[in-house]
Amino acid sequence: MVARDAASSLIGRDDHRDALCTLRSRWRSASLASGWPFPSDWALAEVDEVCAAVVTGADLAEVVPALGRARAAAGAGLDETLLDLAALHAVLTSGDALVSADPDATPSKLMRATALGWADAAADQLGTREAVDAMTGMTTTCYLRTRLGEVYRDEATDDHVLFLVGLDLSAVEGWTRSVAMVLVAQVLREVFPGGETVSLIGPSVAGVLARRDARVNTRLAKVRWLLARRLTVDPHLHEVGTPTVWPEMLPECHLEACELLAHLGG
Repeated sequence: MVARDAASSLIGRDDHRDALCTLRSRWRSASLASGWPFPSDWALAEVDEVCAAVVTGADLAEVVPALGRARAAAGAGLDETLLDLAALHAVLTSGDALVSADPDATPSKLMRATALGWADAAADQLGTREAVDAMTGMTTTCYLRTRLGEVYRDEATDDHVLFLVGLDLSAVEGWTRSVAMVLVAQVLREVFPGGETVSLIGPSVAGVLARRDARVNTRLAKVRWLLARRLTVDPHLHEVGTPTVWPEMLPECHLEACELLAHLGG
């Protein structure tokens, strides 16, 4: 409410109003150029609150959680929300130059605050989205078991493979563990953008149920490279161990596949 009042108070001041409008316009352009999928849905009252915080020199970490909540309530995914935040950061750090959103360059403090706000709103929707993990946006193990059941019924096990990612989170705790798995989710969806089932299997394990093809080794290598790069960027994640990425052939029956998931998530 304080931020919204601050945004309203700027409307009558020409200098601040001009600065707010310019920032808002540049942020929107950068976000759309970076891939924001629904231009007509970008504008929110919380966008003006964030712009007002920038113009007045307030702490952005205090206002971006509300933006995250609003984005989640409007149906935006966590990836889209954080990319939008990265577009704002690019605008704020580039002067008048053309900008390109880079989530790796966005301060981790702002990423965490925004993601927490998004997760708060997403958690409120769990009653209708129980198949999706609220924090990472990945599907749950329960949903993956259902998808595997469909694969086994179609006798298509030889055509599918589980791409698995495991992190060593023994040296980190609390919110840092969640941030690490959010990064895993982002990387997996980037490498597998074709509607494959991307699932959170355990606190430190995620997987993708995908069709086997000639791109298996290439995709594994890309996941390793992207994940290592993004874990290195955030100083809070430097204690995360080297990611393990590997393909897992499907067992002979659905029961054994479910036992495998229970073992991986244990």
